[in-house]
Amino acid sequence: MKNLYFIALLLVLCLACGPDDRQDNKPEDSNRSEAAYGNPPADGFDKENSSEKAIAIADTVMATMGGRQAWDETEFIEWTFFGRRKLLWDKENKRVRIDFTERPLTIITNIEGDPAGKVWKDSTLVENADTLQKYLQQGRSIWINDAYWLVMPYKMKDSGVTLTHLREDTLQGGAPADVLEMTFNNVGDTPENRYEVWVSKEEPLVRQWAYFPTAEADTPRFVTPWQDYQQYGEIRLSSDRGMARLTDIAVYDSLPADRFEEL
Repeated sequence: MKNLYFIALLLVLCLACGPDDRQDNKPEDSNRSEAAYGNPPADGFDKENSSEKAIAIADTVMATMGGRQAWDETEFIEWTFFGRRKLLWDKENKRVRIDFTERPLTIITNIEGDPAGKVWKDSTLVENADTLQKYLQQGRSIWINDAYWLVMPYKMKDSGVTLTHLREDTLQGGAPADVLEMTFNNVGDTPENRYEVWVSKEEPLVRQWAYFPTAEADTPRFVTPWQDYQQYGEIRLSSDRGMARLTDIAVYDSLPADRFEEL
């Protein structure tokens, strides 16, 4: 779910709001349906070593951001990662298109199973098998990183995650929050990472996170806010990470098939 790629990126960027008013106009039957759908953990979520309080908070965050059913039924998400590359994620078919903004490179790859897809470099289709596999693997790692920066709050009960309640604390602005800890077991590119996630007590949304390169590290590599939540389709997403922003965010119900076939 994470990799060291974004550490270097963040260092480059950093060497250097409240939530929207959302009206709940769902009919009563729809509310009952959402409650029945719930927020089941993914296969492999470490429920045994996770805390009940942390799980309950994660479920409340999911509901505040639109609900698990809305998240599961979201088809396509598009965004630009810190101005570096535009991603188009086909959630249902588990594939992603990545268009780099600073060089002529496009990667279209599946994100599960054996790597498969297409790559264009300098507007030319890459045909060499070894070169193709290199770029497809790079695309997968980029997606793991870039998607986590956008949708992490939806993934707190993913496979391999252990979720615990660390403490009550305050956000950088002074508002009260619960701090959850996320550790990982044999998932993603860098399972040794650890995150602390601040969930606001005023409205149950993730408002801050801290990244630790290892589970044993005492000092975070960085701490950034999660600000500017907006409604996209049936879900809510945050774009502001303090020193950098995720831009051009959009959610689509359908797209032409050639978006994942042609340059």
